[in-house]
Amino acid sequence: MEDLITRIATDAGIEPGIAKKSVEMILAFLRKEGPKDEVDALFAAVPGSSEAADAAAGEDADGAMGGGLMGLAARLTGLGLGMGEMQTIGRQVFAYVREKAGDERVGQIVSAIPGLGQFL
Repeated sequence: MEDLITRIATDAGIEPGIAKKSVEMILAFLRKEGPKDEVDALFAAVPGSSEAADAAAGEDADGAMGGGLMGLAARLTGLGLGMGEMQTIGRQVFAYVREKAGDERVGQIVSAIPGLGQFL
């Protein structure tokens, strides 16, 4: 995960701590919104992903920021990120998990979450 966080911090021009938090939020979002079997298999293929998702699992526990992509965007905005930075982060996260888990698995997850594909 550290190489992903470094890559995101560099490409998006953000602090490594914000990059780490962003990755955690995205992975927690995938766990919550994606198809369980495919997400479990992806997490098994990507070292550190389950722990990263766990780190953000309690965020917005009361649902105040809403669910789905809009809720994720609201949480990322809360970190001070703009839309361009969010897209860069999303592309980097999905490129990384594709390297580890394969195109087919990632494609299944992306297609199962409404609207996700347009941001990647």
